[in-house]
Amino acid sequence: MDSFVDGSGYLAACTAGLPTQRTLAAQRADLDAWSRAESSPATYGALVEEGRSLFAGIVDVDPARVATGSQTSAMVAVVAASLPDGAEVVVPDGDFSSVVFPFLAQAHRGVTVRSVPLDRLADAVRPGTALVAWSAVQSATGVVTDPSDVLDAARAVGAATLCDLTQAAGVLPVSAAPFDVTVTHAYKWLCAPRGVAFATFSDAALERLRPVQAGWYAGENVWSSCYGPDMRLAADARRFDVSPAWQAWPGAVAALRHVASVDAGSAWRHATRLTDRLADALGTARSGQAITTFPDPDGAALRALSAAGVTASGRAGRLRLAFHLWNEDADVDRVVEVLGDTTAFRPVD
Repeated sequence: MDSFVDGSGYLAACTAGLPTQRTLAAQRADLDAWSRAESSPATYGALVEEGRSLFAGIVDVDPARVATGSQTSAMVAVVAASLPDGAEVVVPDGDFSSVVFPFLAQAHRGVTVRSVPLDRLADAVRPGTALVAWSAVQSATGVVTDPSDVLDAARAVGAATLCDLTQAAGVLPVSAAPFDVTVTHAYKWLCAPRGVAFATFSDAALERLRPVQAGWYAGENVWSSCYGPDMRLAADARRFDVSPAWQAWPGAVAALRHVASVDAGSAWRHATRLTDRLADALGTARSGQAITTFPDPDGAALRALSAAGVTASGRAGRLRLAFHLWNEDADVDRVVEVLGDTTAFRPVD
């Protein structure tokens, strides 16, 4: 197996993953090739196709269902633009803005966004709901949603489903197959350079959605699609591709190769064992999540950890810690020591 760079004290995979040694080597080799005028769009294109196939395996779908891009919000915007005027979208309270804002931006067409408590998401789906959109793992809290009830509720009323797998793929075993659309940015738990994202589409989504951001890379034959006005888009999910951010792909493919070699169940057990160990040490309830949070309204705990060389994050008034493959028991011990010396820290609300 490949090895990560030294990640001791780095508890922020939910913000940005760390590179493996091969990811760094691939990025450096690409820079060297560029410096020798040896970069080639065709070489990058081959990497995109390998990355598409690797990601498809990670989320358990056929590569023909996978589109590539650079940002999840742009992919969600394609779905938002395809909604009929007056459509209702249901989202959880406090979900990540990339899942929500593209639909709010359609208000001029009468598209409405109804925000409900996460644990009531399935109950909130009703006749007339056009789409349910949510994150498999909530960014601010790490809460994992069992999608089965939401999927059943959506099917019962003919609503489509969109799930953001960004905080799940790479650490939690996930399948994109049950959803109409999924979006995933690869720079977090998949540990790729920023600038590589994926979307997956069901048969129904491929039939209904318009590739409103189509460019030359969405063509059936990419290299024959550089000029208009004739347009022949790819028959599969590639019609939703956008031109790749070339320099991100060598490292991304190296990262995806690594993730594909790791059993996702083992990665999840490793991460949740560490969060549970932290909960036991702090006297709080186990969350069984890879992301764990604690009240930190004034940011005192985050500042204390940062001063001690621990990289964490703060979201929604809480200290946010994430454990991934490079983390060890020593990281838990370090957090416990620092927080134990932080007088303002209270591990429960």
